[in-house]
Amino acid sequence: MAVDIVIPAVGESVTSGVLARWVRKDGETISRDDILYELETDKIMFEGRAPEAGVLQTLAKEGDTVNVGAVVGRIAPAPAGAAVAPKAVAAAGASPQSLAKPGRPAPAEAATATLPEPEEAAGVANAARATPLARKVAAEHHIDLSQVAGTGAGQRVREQDVMAVVASRQNGAAGTPTKSQPPAAARGVTRERMSPLRQRIASRLVQAQHTAAMLTTFNEVDMTAVMALRKQHKEDFEKRHGVGLGFMSFFIKAAVGALRAFPLINSFIVQDESGQPAIEKHDSCDIAVAVSTPRGLVVPVLRGCEALSFAGIERGVKELATKAKDGKLTLEEMQGGTFTITNGGVFGSLLSTPILNPPQSAILGMHTIKNRAVEDPANPGQVALRPMMYVALSYDHRIIDGSEAVQFLVKVKQAIEDPQRVLLEL
Repeated sequence: MAVDIVIPAVGESVTSGVLARWVRKDGETISRDDILYELETDKIMFEGRAPEAGVLQTLAKEGDTVNVGAVVGRIAPAPAGAAVAPKAVAAAGASPQSLAKPGRPAPAEAATATLPEPEEAAGVANAARATPLARKVAAEHHIDLSQVAGTGAGQRVREQDVMAVVASRQNGAAGTPTKSQPPAAARGVTRERMSPLRQRIASRLVQAQHTAAMLTTFNEVDMTAVMALRKQHKEDFEKRHGVGLGFMSFFIKAAVGALRAFPLINSFIVQDESGQPAIEKHDSCDIAVAVSTPRGLVVPVLRGCEALSFAGIERGVKELATKAKDGKLTLEEMQGGTFTITNGGVFGSLLSTPILNPPQSAILGMHTIKNRAVEDPANPGQVALRPMMYVALSYDHRIIDGSEAVQFLVKVKQAIEDPQRVLLEL
């Protein structure tokens, strides 16, 4: 009896998604718990697994919008005597049915006789090691994964590796124009549907602009002390804790101290039981860290930052960033943040006005570090070149006064310019 493949409930607020890709093909023999499809929702990328073993029958097409509870395919019982192909046989391109026919060599012999060349085997292995997001990006840009060198753990191919190949192709094409190219006026226009995640991002950003009295205050931070401290202890830190020492842990620690000093910045505007506006305050500093992925910007949450060490913060941020880029974040990891930090500096941004992440009341923006001529703190009246970073705090003026916002940013500045304050929790 055939078993339906049903889109499960992947989260309380998720009601539908886009069937991004069938991982297994129609008519293919599958095992229980094999990954069958990838579902892209407005929050996460979900991998659907086979509830039973059998033969896959697809009903929905790639790109279809499907609701939770919808039947997208079926698993029919496998024919008598059929078995799932061993990996070696599957890699060689031989199906179990073809091996079972009279006159065919035994499966072990067939697998040995039809093994691919080393280059082909390497290509198959590369494709198998690629993350779901890398496979999707490769398919969109018609990239052969066997030609992509993986930089992830165990030489796994990540979407950054695929995008690097795409960029190199584009750069090569840009450098070799031909006379046969049509004039600009005659060139075509392409349209592609906005992904659920991108739609969600657009909706939330517009919501923030329309519902909050949003203002931004700026300051600049001298990064000399943090950079010197990081340079001095970076190698020992990595050997001891198994993770690199970045700037984000310093800023998260600085933000925690400032949030404790100004708790309204760690608060929400909500409605009480009678429907009247109320202020919801939080004891915990659950900080969302903005991560850019090929699918769009996501903000996974690092919980309980007030209790984490520098190493704990670095490990947590690295784990969340890796999951985000591999499309492996869960809904729980995306919800419940009380404050957000975004670092546009990694892309070269000198200054920006970050937009609030509702229902949060504030967001801290970091930017690129540039040497600038400023007054030398050790020699007042003298000018010196110092590594400086502009920082921005966008806040909801309905709940946060300008004086609080300015003092919050000053406290962050003091902690970064004198890291001992962080260690002493000043």
